Amino acid sequence: MDVFSDLIRGVRANGSLFGSSTLSPPWAPHFVDGAPLTLCTVLTGAGWIVPEHRPPEPLRARETIVVRGPATFTFVDEVGTRAEPLACGEHCATPEQGGTRHRRGWHDDDGDAGAGDGATTLIVGACPVRGEISRRLLDALRVGGGDTADPVLDHLAGEVRVDAPGRQVVLDRLLDWMLVCTPREWFDRPGGEPPAWWAAQRDPVAGEALRLLHAEPAAPWTVSSLAERAGVSRATPAKRFTDQVGEPPLTYLTHWRMTLAADLLVEQESVTIAEIAHAVGYSDPFGFSAAFKRVRGTNPREFRRTATAAAPATERPAPARPHRPGRLNA
Repeated sequence: MDVFSDLIRGVRANGSLFGSSTLSPPWAPHFVDGAPLTLCTVLTGAGWIVPEHRPPEPLRARETIVVRGPATFTFVDEVGTRAEPLACGEHCATPEQGGTRHRRGWHDDDGDAGAGDGATTLIVGACPVRGEISRRLLDALRVGGGDTADPVLDHLAGEVRVDAPGRQVVLDRLLDWMLVCTPREWFDRPGGEPPAWWAAQRDPVAGEALRLLHAEPAAPWTVSSLAERAGVSRATPAKRFTDQVGEPPLTYLTHWRMTLAADLLVEQESVTIAEIAHAVGYSDPFGFSAAFKRVRGTNPREFRRTATAAAPATERPAPARPHRPGRLNA
């Protein structure tokens, strides 16, 4: 399993908020929800995404940008637009405001993408992100986008405009597709600011070590065993991995194990600390608790109590298989 697949797997749209509208300049809808991830796609026309505390990003026809929250952002016709910002939040897409079709205060031409001179058709999807694994992906994102000249955009535009049975499920699955493809394309473009592990995956030594650590995080890894499995000398993986990823392989492994453990603590509340310790590669729950506190700043029991108390039961992720770290669901 590659790193990106592991991290993106938990980012799944489920009842995601969608908005669609045709805008005539000047415009400045200000998105105040602060969703963890918001996908913005321009079907026709062009504009600028202006994130809070970040430089403006152009958004042209058939392009998509993924904006990381919780910072807010504005979509404007031009930088320095004369339009007053118009707050758009979750309340703007309630059924009484038109459901997923439009948000309050937007100029809407009933789905006619070509209406008006200089009109721009924008589709916005806000995606919830739950779990520590997915948050590691968020740490790699600020604002990123790419050219998604793909039939998926046409399907997305069509689904947003109609009120058909199963529409939200279709929208969620299309958003899943775009949330995978857009960061992948952005990471590979010049100036895309990819995380260190993205480029490291292509290195024959560091990439193989990353694959092994993600495939078998509970294994009793040492630098020697990594070198043996990768088919290189003992000193090679430590140096190459550190140079490519920015930290030694066993330090990376500890952080990854604690990320897996954090999700298991919340998702599988009936499982004991000792069982979770074993699932992520620790035979001793005390050693696991010490490592968890060193990395996360709190002990596993307190982390579980705080995390579960903060999330209503209806919003907690469904129990998931433990991501190959162990045997809880064997």
